[in-house]
Amino acid sequence: MSKQITVRLPDELVTFMDSEVTAQHCSSRAALVAAALEHYRDRVIGEAIVAGYQAIPDGDDEDLDEFLAAAEQSVWSDEQ
Repeated sequence: MSKQITVRLPDELVTFMDSEVTAQHCSSRAALVAAALEHYRDRVIGEAIVAGYQAIPDGDDEDLDEFLAAAEQSVWSDEQ
């Protein structure tokens, strides 16, 4: 589903959009705007993921080491 919206853009952006459509880099102005917004959304989500990982406090890695050792032992014992 899609919605039609109206936006005002500076002339230089419209000129750029038209040149991209003329060069067949995008099928339409709407396709170019949608691709740009999807790219922007992906960047915002990626930045949020990075911020989430950075917010995790550095802790004692012994718990992770124990988990990885147990997981490795489990994998090797399943193969025998």
